[in-house]
Amino acid sequence: MEQAIANEARAKLSYARISSRKVKVVIDLIRNKKVGDALAILKFTPKAAAPIVEKLLLSAIANAETNHNMDVDKLYVAEVFANQGPTLKRVQPRAQGRAFRIRKRTSHITIVLKEKE
Repeated sequence: MEQAIANEARAKLSYARISSRKVKVVIDLIRNKKVGDALAILKFTPKAAAPIVEKLLLSAIANAETNHNMDVDKLYVAEVFANQGPTLKRVQPRAQGRAFRIRKRTSHITIVLKEKE
């Protein structure tokens, strides 16, 4: 586990059942934004990843407030990234005894919040 730096709070979601490629579209919208603005953006983004990232952002805000005694009004999204997790492999039967592989992709999403000086 990484050592937490004094002026940052982080939240991580591992094995989210959504492709990291789909998540990256959403997280690019909130990078370097204030947390209030980021929550508003996520609330009205019609993507499957938006509610997942929103819940993770709320968790990061709670971590900042509870564990690090940070001021919520000064927080902004310093870092946010989504890495590829393990792929669940499934089989789809096809015609003439063939089988196609279905890849159910997962991702690891991390949000780091810092206080603006």
